[in-house]
Amino acid sequence: MMLARKVGVLFVCMGNICRSPTAEGVFRAVAERAGSARNMRIDSAGTHDYHVGEPPDARAIASALRRGYDLRKHRARQISPRDFERYDWILAMDRHNLQELGSQRPKNYEGHVGLLLDFVPNVGVREVPDPYYGGSDGFERVLDLVEHAADHLLQHITAPEGSR
Repeated sequence: MMLARKVGVLFVCMGNICRSPTAEGVFRAVAERAGSARNMRIDSAGTHDYHVGEPPDARAIASALRRGYDLRKHRARQISPRDFERYDWILAMDRHNLQELGSQRPKNYEGHVGLLLDFVPNVGVREVPDPYYGGSDGFERVLDLVEHAADHLLQHITAPEGSR
């Protein structure tokens, strides 16, 4: 479906080196396959500045590459006040980062700030778990959840206004 204007979608985790760049890469691929990517501004950021300028975690890159997503060009950045002007959909990976976003959200922001997995029916969890301190299986779990969520999110965003 063609969108009337560019819609901004921003994925947010803590350091912007694991979950949110994975969500960005997967969602971008899903939007490209659906023909919607050119009508979207898709990005990711972290609530903290721990890894600004760094590439994603090597395990995130490797897991994503095995599934056909290339995260290697991404560089971590911290969310900024301007993001609330540029993005209509700001989606946190977990409640902690959602709370951080809530504290930064301008009073006049009219977009959606919420959890990514809120768009996935019957997934059984509301948060994308942080794989940073675990093994490679955690990065695979992130991909499983994010792949499932990306399809639902795109359907929601591209649905006619009245059917959301």
